[in-house]
Amino acid sequence: MSAMQTESGMEQEQHAEDVQAEDEEMEVNVAYQTLDSLQEHGIAVNDIQKLNDAGYHTVESIAHATVRKLSDVKGISEAKVLKLKEITRSLVPMDFKTAADALEDRKSLLSLTTGSVELDKLLEGGIETGSITEVFGEFRTGKTQLCHTLCVTCQMAVTDGGAEGKAIYLDTEGSFRPERLKAIAERFGMDPAVALENVAYARAHNSEHQMELLKMAAAIMSQDRYALMVVDSATALFRTDYTGRGELSERQMQMAQFLRQLTRLAEEFGVAVFITNQVVANPDGMSFAKDSTKPIGGNIIAHASTTRLRLRKGRGENRICTVFDSPTLPEADAQFALGAAGICDATD
Repeated sequence: MSAMQTESGMEQEQHAEDVQAEDEEMEVNVAYQTLDSLQEHGIAVNDIQKLNDAGYHTVESIAHATVRKLSDVKGISEAKVLKLKEITRSLVPMDFKTAADALEDRKSLLSLTTGSVELDKLLEGGIETGSITEVFGEFRTGKTQLCHTLCVTCQMAVTDGGAEGKAIYLDTEGSFRPERLKAIAERFGMDPAVALENVAYARAHNSEHQMELLKMAAAIMSQDRYALMVVDSATALFRTDYTGRGELSERQMQMAQFLRQLTRLAEEFGVAVFITNQVVANPDGMSFAKDSTKPIGGNIIAHASTTRLRLRKGRGENRICTVFDSPTLPEADAQFALGAAGICDATD
């Protein structure tokens, strides 16, 4: 009898170990190193604080910054900058690697479900983490709805199409609605109070404030596990703060800086950066063409976005998503619908 008990006890232990191993496998890896790890390499605490205040919160952010940018940090001498670069170079791999290694790295990227089966199929799993996805279209095509849905789905388990992380929502148009998040959370069987608690929201009032909020976002992301950064919309404030042809080059320069920072956040923290963009009537296009609108921001935003999606209206509540530009996805369409609880499958 005791032998049987021992055997069953061993089986239980083995089962517990297997479950633990599975849990560890499902854990989402944190890709960045905090600045505190620099203390072991002889960097003083007050120097780390100065770097934090200047918007550098990870070892990767220092490794990716130029010497000139780091020299602008108050209280950090050029000798210290060179020492920092030397240390970070040994901690962050920045050399050539084989395509096989690059493929292996890409396997760790997660995709966030959009809430629609057809749309997920089109995107080969959903919105990719670690890069910028831009969505553009006219008003009422579902851009903001998609942003709200992703804020909830990113919190779900990896097996359910989530990334087990929190979300940051940077709103420039005043279109954020927390009650919508509540309805979406209920649809996915989540506790609405917890889902709302996991979304950090900020309203940007001008393009300079928008840049400041990105610095704050980097600080927040270094404290906890985040999976999504939403900017709705990325271009609206630049459009109103800089007007006329005389300010066009300045606008594009500032927008390029903003998008560069977003790319940095996507790479450093491994978050999915999801931005919305407005469209403008294309005077070159024929008035009878299928779609005579084009996204604003020109080549600057086109080059910064890894994946570009165009949304347009379909019949009733149905919407059509087209892959406009992507390094991996083929150009194709998918239908989805806008519902009271976010993005869902298209209705006949």
